[in-house]
Amino acid sequence: MQRFEREREIIFEPTADGSLTLYVPSLDEHYHSINGAIQESQHVYLDAGLSYFINKNCLVDKTGAEEQAEIHVLEFGFGTGLNAFLTAVEAEKQNIKINYVALEKFPLSQEITNGLNYAAADRFLFKNIHQSDWGNPVVISPLFILQKLAIDFADFDFPERYDVVYYDAFAPDKQPEIWSQELFDKIFSAMNPGGVLTTYCSKGSVRRMMQQAGFFVERIHGASGKREMLRANVKNFYNFAHVYL
Repeated sequence: MQRFEREREIIFEPTADGSLTLYVPSLDEHYHSINGAIQESQHVYLDAGLSYFINKNCLVDKTGAEEQAEIHVLEFGFGTGLNAFLTAVEAEKQNIKINYVALEKFPLSQEITNGLNYAAADRFLFKNIHQSDWGNPVVISPLFILQKLAIDFADFDFPERYDVVYYDAFAPDKQPEIWSQELFDKIFSAMNPGGVLTTYCSKGSVRRMMQQAGFFVERIHGASGKREMLRANVKNFYNFAHVYL
């Protein structure tokens, strides 16, 4: 099954965990790992990113009492909406309010997103994420506010500070212009203390750019089929500034 998206051919392909990915022949690149689209997103962005941040930074105030927290997530590469969907599900599980900003230069058509099979348990939520307007923040649920921006990464002006960053762009050898020192410098400057950035990428050149920007970078176990990935931290974990006291 094939579609064309802004002059870009899109092909649906199954992955090892049964979930679909999209293949772009012009780039010879997939949107998600062929070893499992859902598995990759869960491991790289939810487990190693959002959950790691939650465990390190929030849910308790200085007295040790449990409090609801508000987390600001920034995603580079909205793509199929899988990361946003899994994050919205996690917000409900954790009872944490998440403000989610997603950047995407080439939004997919509704026809394509309707063909994805990520949301058997909550198709309504997945549909709402994709049918929400682009540009302005939209309340998807009381705990998940989504703002989708159809924008080139380089044009984003970082109007606020962020706690978790998902860097899910196409690979550096496919689109090297979006893996730049200038962009990682901007991301670091726009993150809160204790913030976390994760990406499936493990290239040494990317790790060095992150380190030069100011991140503490660690190589950790990658998703299925990939030995390593990168997690970058803004140092000084401390009680989360957005906890409601």
